[in-house]
Amino acid sequence: MTLTKAKIAETIQEQLGFPMKKSVELVEDLLELMKKNLSEGDDILISGFGKFSVKQKMERKGRNPATGDDLTLPARKIVTFKCSSVLRDRVAGQ
Repeated sequence: MTLTKAKIAETIQEQLGFPMKKSVELVEDLLELMKKNLSEGDDILISGFGKFSVKQKMERKGRNPATGDDLTLPARKIVTFKCSSVLRDRVAGQ
């Protein structure tokens, strides 16, 4: 099952007793804060969960798979995630 923003807000409402509107605001504010920091190039470290980082990918050669034509892929920024050892062990069932 996929965990959605709505499910996170619902869980906050149930476990903390917040109204649904406030729970949705909390989730939206947290995600907006994360997006803002990542767009500024800052890392996000959540202890026991993992680290989100912005990495720069350099310009590189590529190929259009449909036509086989060579092309140049522009430089770009990507977001990467590295999970903590706590999360890795939990996912592995240890």
